[in-house]
Amino acid sequence: MRSRHAIRRLEVALNGSNRHVHALASQNTAQRHAHPPLDTTAPPTHAGSTFPSQPKSPISRPSKADPFALVSTELTHLRTSMLTLMGSAHPGLTQIAEYYFLQPSKQLRPLLVLLFSRATNGLGQGWQQKQWEAECQAANGTNSGLDAPLTRADVLNDWNPNIPEHTASFSSVFNMLPARAPSLAMPFESGGTSPFVPHITNSILPTQIRLAQIAEMIHVASLLHDDVIDTSPLRRGVPSGPASFGNKLTVLGGDFLLGRASAALSRLGESEVVELVASIIANLVEGEVMQVREVHAPETLVSGGNWATNAGQASMTEKGRMSQERWNIYLKKTYLKTASLIAKTVRASVVLGGTREGELWKEVAYAYGRNIGIAFQLIDDMLDFAVSDASFGKPSGGADLRLGLATAPTLYAWEEFEEMGPLIERRFEGEGDVEMARQIVASSKGVARTRELAELYARKAREVLDHLPESEAKEALQEMTEIVVKRKH
Repeated sequence: MRSRHAIRRLEVALNGSNRHVHALASQNTAQRHAHPPLDTTAPPTHAGSTFPSQPKSPISRPSKADPFALVSTELTHLRTSMLTLMGSAHPGLTQIAEYYFLQPSKQLRPLLVLLFSRATNGLGQGWQQKQWEAECQAANGTNSGLDAPLTRADVLNDWNPNIPEHTASFSSVFNMLPARAPSLAMPFESGGTSPFVPHITNSILPTQIRLAQIAEMIHVASLLHDDVIDTSPLRRGVPSGPASFGNKLTVLGGDFLLGRASAALSRLGESEVVELVASIIANLVEGEVMQVREVHAPETLVSGGNWATNAGQASMTEKGRMSQERWNIYLKKTYLKTASLIAKTVRASVVLGGTREGELWKEVAYAYGRNIGIAFQLIDDMLDFAVSDASFGKPSGGADLRLGLATAPTLYAWEEFEEMGPLIERRFEGEGDVEMARQIVASSKGVARTRELAELYARKAREVLDHLPESEAKEALQEMTEIVVKRKH
């Protein structure tokens, strides 16, 4: 019963802010009949805003744990061993697959997977079995563990030079190899009738490290594809994949990474994890399609064709409805393209740690990942207006505007300045539209309010961690909610 109540509280924490979005949207700009003074030094006000006023910091008490130092050994192993998953018979394909991995990165997604694994291992009812299975695989050697294919390496990879077992040369005919004898799994012994006592083990299983690698591989594959769609010249401070290899090879490189990630996923031995990760890939595609349709959809799909032709006569109620629709699309797209990967991989890490159906830890992980993922993207969209290309590592200074996208700072600016509406409607395609939109955002409180909204989501992420027992990993996860909203690039 206590578990059900706790899960219900988590659902409230997860969805509370979105209910505020819908409840307040109808009050949106209907309360504004004139432009507010252009006082960019005054604190942001929220009268009639889509979102409620929030405190300036999501952090109620300081955390001192260093998230990166806590799992530095695992992160180092993750980066070095991940390259072995990307080998190909075609050197050019290997080069593309490895290209972004060899550049410095935040490694946010694998970091959160590792931290949540460490914060929850030992709490789930199935932990002892998971630990026993990992110890058995380690005792049998690495060739019997995660790096051993379920099918022969030559059949699976055709041909990955990093997995050379039984690999035949293509210069000769292929000789059939004898069938392998089946391996018998040892029965798990629960150790008598002693009751299970949840406890933090401060350990991370090999399957969870592999999951962290899979999360990063899927993320990088999505970056390769996104850079083709967005014709982006930069990524992580260097020429993007399309700029270096061309669109076709970059798309194929992303596809190749998804294939390698899927092969690694199959060896984790958890159907629930497979389902979660597969749904992430579907979410990424859904989010990208939403974005493409947003950019290329006819104007009537957005506002019924009324705003562009009758901007001066559009009722405040109609503007509020359109603003709410834009916010709904924006937040859903943010979940699909960014937060889904974080939320579902940290949930999957808890499943790999032995958490069973009905236990609270999976819900804690998902709620934390979803909220911190949205906070991360909000800050990303804010930084597009606040930093240079060099410090951001990719195009900024209104890059989203040039793609025809209205993100949180732009939507907030629209609430203050009606002239932003026609620019959004025509997707900033008119001459001077991008620069005008940037000036409107700069004159508004859009950037500051976007940060406050990110702080709201970060605080919600931190709140759900109260359900976890105290540990260094929990403190590190708390610290991440501050790092995400205070980052400069």
